[in-house]
Amino acid sequence: MLTVAFPVVVAVVAFLAVTVGPLYVADRFRDTRRPTDAERATLAELREWAGLNVDRVAIVETNSSADATAGDDGAAATRTPSIDVGVRGPPGRRVLFVTEDVLTDLDEDVAAALLAAEAGRLETYYNEFRAVAVAVVVAILATVVTTIVPFEAGFSALAVVGFVSFWVGRRVQYAADARAAERVGAEALADAFQRVAELQGVTPETGTWRTWFEVQPPLGDRIAALREGR
Repeated sequence: MLTVAFPVVVAVVAFLAVTVGPLYVADRFRDTRRPTDAERATLAELREWAGLNVDRVAIVETNSSADATAGDDGAAATRTPSIDVGVRGPPGRRVLFVTEDVLTDLDEDVAAALLAAEAGRLETYYNEFRAVAVAVVVAILATVVTTIVPFEAGFSALAVVGFVSFWVGRRVQYAADARAAERVGAEALADAFQRVAELQGVTPETGTWRTWFEVQPPLGDRIAALREGR
């Protein structure tokens, strides 16, 4: 009986770790504060624009990095803003974490598009899907370890679940982007993703054989899908 119950317990723990864990980590290990009255008003307007409903908002305090070496002409060092927008926590306990630079360094339409992207993920239950996928994979591993199922059967099941999870996860993410595009426009959302990448000095990655083993499609592919109307 205990052997059979073990995979169930492991699956539940894994599910909670994926859904509740990120909220706990963000609350405990990031420097956060309550938004000021001005920030609260701005975020309320942007959230209404984006269609994002959460239970709480937290501002993440950041020290944006800067290049310590000035140019040959003595120009000031460049500053790299910290841009991060994310909703953490299960339904009923969802918290929006926004870095200070989102409100100071981004235009309102770009910030609203990032919030809309999070709203799309919530509406398509992207995070819950990931949690279920992880729980199922961990449960299968537990059945193999406890010899409830033979190794060959467990490995085959794991391969099938993994393949399906990768494929479905990508479809869910694209659906989430489509939901966000309905609110702010596909081109505006693609431009926002591109703008953030430029500010952070990165080039949006496109799909390679390695990225097929990731649940979330590369940002470059998401931008292309939005621009091409896919």
